[in-house]
Amino acid sequence: MEKIIFFCLVIPIMAFVLYLGATAIMKGFAAKEEKTSEKEAYRFDDNQESLSDNLSDELSKLNNLKESGVITQEEFIKAKNKLLND
Repeated sequence: MEKIIFFCLVIPIMAFVLYLGATAIMKGFAAKEEKTSEKEAYRFDDNQESLSDNLSDELSKLNNLKESGVITQEEFIKAKNKLLND
């Protein structure tokens, strides 16, 4: 009789502890995945900013070349369109 009472108490308690452990592990995996996706999004934003900085630098260089007379207006427009369409 004591064994039956013991197992009726221990088995549900152990099942509950295992459930809590599994839930904690799954929450940890979800948090890790969320953190990874945030890092990727941040990296993507940095990449976009660097691309726009490079584009503005290239356009400034082209403008300086046009202003100094190294390239013509038509060459400037072609190069600018090429940069903007890539």
